[in-house]
Amino acid sequence: MADGEVDPELAAAGPKKRTFRKFSYRGVDLDALLDMSSEDLVQLFPARARRRFSRGLKRKPMALVKKLRKAVSDCSIETFVCSWIVNYVVKLIRFCRSDCSKLHSFFRECNFEFVAQLNDLKSNAPAGEKPEPVRTHLRNMIIMPEMIGSLVGIYNGKMFNQVEIKPEMIGHYLAEFSLSYKPVKHGRPGIGATHSSRFIPLK
Repeated sequence: MADGEVDPELAAAGPKKRTFRKFSYRGVDLDALLDMSSEDLVQLFPARARRRFSRGLKRKPMALVKKLRKAVSDCSIETFVCSWIVNYVVKLIRFCRSDCSKLHSFFRECNFEFVAQLNDLKSNAPAGEKPEPVRTHLRNMIIMPEMIGSLVGIYNGKMFNQVEIKPEMIGHYLAEFSLSYKPVKHGRPGIGATHSSRFIPLK
Protein backbone atom coordinates (compact mmCIF):
# COMPACT_ATOMS: atom_id res chain seq x y z
CA MET A 1 0.00 0.00 0.00
CA ALA A 2 1.34 3.44 -0.95
CA ASP A 3 1.97 6.13 1.64
CA GLY A 4 -0.99 8.32 0.56
CA GLU A 5 -3.60 5.52 0.42
CA VAL A 6 -6.06 4.77 3.24
CA ASP A 7 -7.22 1.29 4.25
CA PRO A 8 -10.86 0.97 3.01
CA GLU A 9 -11.91 -1.09 6.07
CA LEU A 10 -10.69 1.63 8.45
CA ALA A 11 -12.36 4.35 6.37
CA ALA A 12 -15.69 2.49 6.45
CA ALA A 13 -15.52 2.08 10.22
CA GLY A 14 -15.36 5.87 10.67
CA PRO A 15 -13.46 7.82 13.34
CA LYS A 16 -12.51 5.98 16.50
CA LYS A 17 -14.80 6.78 19.44
CA ARG A 18 -13.33 8.10 22.68
CA THR A 19 -13.36 5.58 25.51
CA PHE A 20 -13.73 6.95 29.03
CA ARG A 21 -11.99 5.25 31.91
CA LYS A 22 -14.51 3.83 34.35
CA PHE A 23 -13.71 4.46 38.02
CA SER A 24 -12.94 1.47 40.19
CA TYR A 25 -11.58 1.23 43.72
CA ARG A 26 -9.22 -1.75 44.08
CA GLY A 27 -10.88 -3.54 41.17
CA VAL A 28 -14.49 -2.86 42.30
CA ASP A 29 -16.59 -0.40 40.28
CA LEU A 30 -18.58 2.42 41.88
CA ASP A 31 -22.05 0.81 41.61
CA ALA A 32 -20.82 -2.34 43.34
CA LEU A 33 -19.14 -0.22 46.06
CA LEU A 34 -22.41 1.58 46.84
CA ASP A 35 -24.29 -1.75 47.05
CA MET A 36 -21.67 -3.39 49.31
CA SER A 37 -22.28 -4.03 52.98
CA SER A 38 -20.10 -2.07 55.41
CA GLU A 39 -18.20 -5.24 56.46
CA ASP A 40 -17.21 -6.09 52.84
CA LEU A 41 -16.33 -2.47 52.11
CA VAL A 42 -14.01 -2.17 55.11
CA GLN A 43 -12.03 -5.19 53.87
CA LEU A 44 -11.05 -3.18 50.76
CA PHE A 45 -9.55 -0.34 52.81
CA PRO A 46 -5.88 -0.16 53.92
CA ALA A 47 -4.86 -1.53 57.33
CA ARG A 48 -5.04 1.82 59.16
CA ALA A 49 -8.64 2.41 58.02
CA ARG A 50 -9.65 -1.22 58.72
CA ARG A 51 -8.38 -0.86 62.30
CA ARG A 52 -10.33 2.39 62.71
CA PHE A 53 -13.62 0.85 61.53
CA SER A 54 -13.10 -2.37 63.50
CA ARG A 55 -13.06 -0.30 66.69
CA GLY A 56 -16.37 1.29 65.66
CA LEU A 57 -17.24 4.84 64.67
CA LYS A 58 -17.92 7.20 67.57
CA ARG A 59 -20.82 9.64 67.94
CA LYS A 60 -19.30 12.59 66.03
CA PRO A 61 -18.40 10.71 62.79
CA MET A 62 -21.84 9.08 62.76
CA ALA A 63 -23.48 12.51 63.22
CA LEU A 64 -21.52 13.83 60.21
CA VAL A 65 -22.69 10.92 58.02
CA LYS A 66 -26.32 11.56 59.07
CA LYS A 67 -26.00 15.29 58.24
CA LEU A 68 -24.62 14.47 54.78
CA ARG A 69 -27.49 12.02 54.11
CA LYS A 70 -30.03 14.64 55.22
CA ALA A 71 -28.46 17.34 52.99
CA VAL A 72 -28.73 15.07 49.94
CA SER A 73 -32.36 14.14 50.63
CA ASP A 74 -33.35 17.78 51.37
CA CYS A 75 -31.87 18.96 48.07
CA SER A 76 -33.86 16.46 46.01
CA ILE A 77 -37.05 17.13 48.03
CA GLU A 78 -36.90 20.91 47.29
CA THR A 79 -36.68 20.36 43.52
CA PHE A 80 -39.42 17.72 43.70
CA VAL A 81 -41.81 20.06 45.58
CA CYS A 82 -41.28 22.88 43.03
CA SER A 83 -41.94 20.61 40.04
CA TRP A 84 -44.92 18.98 41.79
CA ILE A 85 -46.59 22.37 42.45
CA VAL A 86 -46.31 23.26 38.74
CA ASN A 87 -47.86 19.92 37.71
CA TYR A 88 -50.56 20.35 40.38
CA VAL A 89 -51.62 23.76 39.01
CA VAL A 90 -51.74 22.41 35.43
CA LYS A 91 -53.91 19.46 36.52
CA LEU A 92 -56.22 21.78 38.48
CA ILE A 93 -56.77 24.06 35.45
CA ARG A 94 -57.58 21.08 33.24
CA PHE A 95 -59.94 19.62 35.85
CA CYS A 96 -61.81 22.92 36.31
CA ARG A 97 -62.36 23.19 32.57
CA SER A 98 -63.89 19.70 32.43
CA ASP A 99 -65.82 19.20 35.70
CA CYS A 100 -65.83 21.51 38.76
CA SER A 101 -68.35 19.48 40.79
CA LYS A 102 -65.77 16.91 42.01
CA LEU A 103 -63.07 19.31 43.23
CA HIS A 104 -63.11 17.84 46.76
CA SER A 105 -62.20 14.35 45.52
CA PHE A 106 -59.55 15.85 43.20
CA PHE A 107 -57.79 17.63 46.10
CA ARG A 108 -57.90 14.49 48.26
CA GLU A 109 -56.37 12.35 45.48
CA CYS A 110 -53.63 14.92 44.89
CA ASN A 111 -52.75 14.98 48.60
CA PHE A 112 -52.45 11.19 48.73
CA GLU A 113 -50.35 11.22 45.55
CA PHE A 114 -48.03 13.91 46.95
CA VAL A 115 -47.41 12.05 50.23
CA ALA A 116 -46.75 8.76 48.41
CA GLN A 117 -44.27 10.35 45.97
CA LEU A 118 -42.53 12.25 48.77
CA ASN A 119 -42.02 9.07 50.82
CA ASP A 120 -40.70 7.30 47.73
CA LEU A 121 -38.29 10.15 47.06
CA LYS A 122 -36.91 10.10 50.61
CA SER A 123 -36.07 6.42 50.25
CA ASN A 124 -34.59 6.80 46.71
CA ALA A 125 -33.02 10.26 46.50
CA PRO A 126 -31.78 10.95 42.92
CA ALA A 127 -28.21 12.02 42.22
CA GLY A 128 -27.09 14.93 40.06
CA GLU A 129 -28.13 17.88 42.24
CA LYS A 130 -25.69 19.59 44.56
CA PRO A 131 -26.78 19.41 48.21
CA GLU A 132 -26.25 22.00 50.93
CA PRO A 133 -22.64 22.08 52.24
CA VAL A 134 -22.07 20.50 55.66
CA ARG A 135 -19.37 22.03 57.87
CA THR A 136 -17.19 19.82 60.04
CA HIS A 137 -14.11 19.87 62.27
CA LEU A 138 -13.59 16.11 61.80
CA ARG A 139 -10.42 16.18 59.71
CA ASN A 140 -9.68 12.53 60.52
CA MET A 141 -12.94 11.26 58.98
CA ILE A 142 -12.33 8.57 56.32
CA ILE A 143 -14.26 9.17 53.08
CA MET A 144 -16.85 6.48 52.34
CA PRO A 145 -18.59 5.75 48.99
CA GLU A 146 -21.97 7.05 50.25
CA MET A 147 -20.38 10.49 50.79
CA ILE A 148 -19.73 10.94 47.03
CA GLY A 149 -21.41 14.04 45.62
CA SER A 150 -21.72 15.74 49.01
CA LEU A 151 -20.28 19.19 49.71
CA VAL A 152 -18.21 19.29 52.90
CA GLY A 153 -16.75 22.40 54.56
CA ILE A 154 -13.52 21.03 56.11
CA TYR A 155 -12.00 23.16 58.89
CA ASN A 156 -8.27 23.89 58.50
CA GLY A 157 -7.79 25.77 61.78
CA LYS A 158 -8.83 29.14 60.37
CA MET A 159 -11.67 28.65 57.86
CA PHE A 160 -13.89 26.00 56.28
CA ASN A 161 -12.64 24.94 52.84
CA GLN A 162 -15.57 23.70 50.75
CA VAL A 163 -14.79 20.42 48.98
CA GLU A 164 -16.97 18.29 46.72
CA ILE A 165 -16.45 14.60 47.46
CA LYS A 166 -15.40 12.68 44.32
CA PRO A 167 -14.99 8.89 43.80
CA GLU A 168 -11.18 9.19 43.67
CA MET A 169 -11.21 10.39 47.32
CA ILE A 170 -12.57 7.11 48.75
CA GLY A 171 -10.39 5.78 51.59
CA HIS A 172 -8.59 9.11 52.11
CA TYR A 173 -8.97 11.44 55.10
CA LEU A 174 -10.89 14.74 54.83
CA ALA A 175 -7.77 16.56 56.11
CA GLU A 176 -5.88 15.70 52.91
CA PHE A 177 -8.15 18.06 50.95
CA SER A 178 -7.99 21.04 53.34
CA LEU A 179 -4.37 21.94 54.14
CA SER A 180 -3.75 23.57 57.51
CA TYR A 181 -0.73 25.50 56.19
CA LYS A 182 0.17 27.55 53.13
CA PRO A 183 2.77 25.74 51.00
CA VAL A 184 6.09 27.65 50.92
CA LYS A 185 7.15 29.15 47.59
CA HIS A 186 10.83 30.09 47.67
CA GLY A 187 11.94 33.17 45.80
CA ARG A 188 15.30 34.87 45.69
CA PRO A 189 17.19 35.04 49.02
CA GLY A 190 17.15 38.34 50.90
CA ILE A 191 20.23 40.41 51.58
CA GLY A 192 22.38 38.79 54.26
CA ALA A 193 20.59 35.43 54.13
CA THR A 194 23.75 33.68 52.88
CA HIS A 195 27.39 34.70 52.32
CA SER A 196 26.90 34.97 48.56
CA SER A 197 23.72 37.08 48.86
CA ARG A 198 25.63 39.89 50.62
CA PHE A 199 27.09 40.97 47.29
CA ILE A 200 23.82 41.06 45.27
CA PRO A 201 23.62 44.54 43.71
CA LEU A 202 20.55 46.54 44.69
CA LYS A 203 19.96 47.75 41.10
